[in-house]
Amino acid sequence: MGRAFEFRKARKMKRWAAMSKAFTRIGKDIVMAVKEGGPDPDANSKLRAVIQNAKAVNMPKDNIERAIKRASDKSQGDYKEVLFEGYAPHGIAILIETATDNNTRTVANIRSYFNKCDGNLGTSGSVAFMFDHTCNFRINGEGMDLEELELELIDHGVEEIFEDEDGVMIYAPFESFGAIQSYLEANNIEILSSGFERIPQVTKSLSEEETADVEKLLEKIEEDDDVQNVYHTMEEVSSED
Repeated sequence: MGRAFEFRKARKMKRWAAMSKAFTRIGKDIVMAVKEGGPDPDANSKLRAVIQNAKAVNMPKDNIERAIKRASDKSQGDYKEVLFEGYAPHGIAILIETATDNNTRTVANIRSYFNKCDGNLGTSGSVAFMFDHTCNFRINGEGMDLEELELELIDHGVEEIFEDEDGVMIYAPFESFGAIQSYLEANNIEILSSGFERIPQVTKSLSEEETADVEKLLEKIEEDDDVQNVYHTMEEVSSED
């Protein structure tokens, strides 16, 4: 199996999938999708994808509809996606995706977490090159020939397809998202959820004590309301290992 498989297995039980934050994160995704392409999911592929993700984490239909309505309101502030890069203790690179309506606040908060935990907030481009920006789809693979599907999708940029207890996972470079989404929809293949991830090209193994230092910083960052996702180069051990 490839790097995407290992990455997903190790991250499966991790904090970033916590339901408590999933609704907040998806609410912001809905606002950004509606502002960009309008409130009609049929005409807005980005919004369609976010609604699938909302359903995948059991977000109530009323919440989804309310978020779309709120996002259509002219007075609703816009969220900007801002990427932060830096280093945790022990040379671990960290990449932080945020969605913020107040960049000054977000910068100040993120900088304070690095300062308090002996890390360094870096400049743009300082660590992003250490991660592959990927897109992924989770589909209902019932009765499907995966080898055949993989052959069909290779032309659309797909690099890895594998079975997971939640369905079939498809991984490809970030740019391939639109082409794969169109193919799956055109062929009536049910998309359960989709998204983007940054997979570290190389990871670093740390001692228990060093891991605790890095975890301290990660927890502070992940508790911030403006933070959508956090990626790092520390080696993670899967729950099955």
